[in-house]
Amino acid sequence: MSHAWAPGLDLSASSAVVTGGASGLGYATARALISAGAEVVVVDLPDADGSADRAEAVAALGGAAHFHPGDVTDPHTSIEAVTTATAKAPLRVAVSCAGVATPGKLLGRRGTLPAEQFMKVMAINTGGTVNLMTAAAAAMQHNEPVNGDRGVLVNTASVAAFDGQIGQIAYSASKGAVASLTLPAARELARHAVRVVTIAPGLFETPMMAGLPEAARESLRAKTLHPPRLGQPADYAQLVMQIIANPMLNGETIRLDGAVRLEPQ
Repeated sequence: MSHAWAPGLDLSASSAVVTGGASGLGYATARALISAGAEVVVVDLPDADGSADRAEAVAALGGAAHFHPGDVTDPHTSIEAVTTATAKAPLRVAVSCAGVATPGKLLGRRGTLPAEQFMKVMAINTGGTVNLMTAAAAAMQHNEPVNGDRGVLVNTASVAAFDGQIGQIAYSASKGAVASLTLPAARELARHAVRVVTIAPGLFETPMMAGLPEAARESLRAKTLHPPRLGQPADYAQLVMQIIANPMLNGETIRLDGAVRLEPQ
């Protein structure tokens, strides 16, 4: 017996929220969502130097993009972004891309790992993700189902959640937490027809990577088996769109890494 394929969410007449969306993975995702017909609220920090670079980058995405400056560690940032999105159209997608990779060893050259540094990484990478999930799910539960779904939450972990290197204590812990909360969140939100999926990117061409010396970047490029290159933000955005489209993707963390496995250092 053959069965017709059931399409996922239709993003026309829908809204989305993307954190960390003024650059890198989030920016490519916002562009893809807009191309699919969604109104997208982009959350990112205001520029520290007082410029409007991030706001201008979001404005360049067109009239369906809306910049919401804020700190993801503050729950009100996500609540306000979701409120802005739902005022435009039903919120169907929320993507957490905001994150930091502050390095630190338990026993470093300058002393032990500062507790406040560890907790800040956890607050941004894990707490910020949960803040958006909470605010978005609260809105999505009231949506009319579209092809069986009321909404999709997409989170960002990292291969460091599984192959954490020396110096990635905080980063690996925070991303491991995001991977671990995916299944319980999907189980909880199933009764509301809201899916939860996490992407664990490998080595990607992002502003975080751009800050490394060229020799370090070349070394990292060589680690990815196939394709033999760093991932591009468009690769990440494509997977987000595939998750939205495929209704059976739920409760899973997907490695997007070209078969890379990181050695201890």
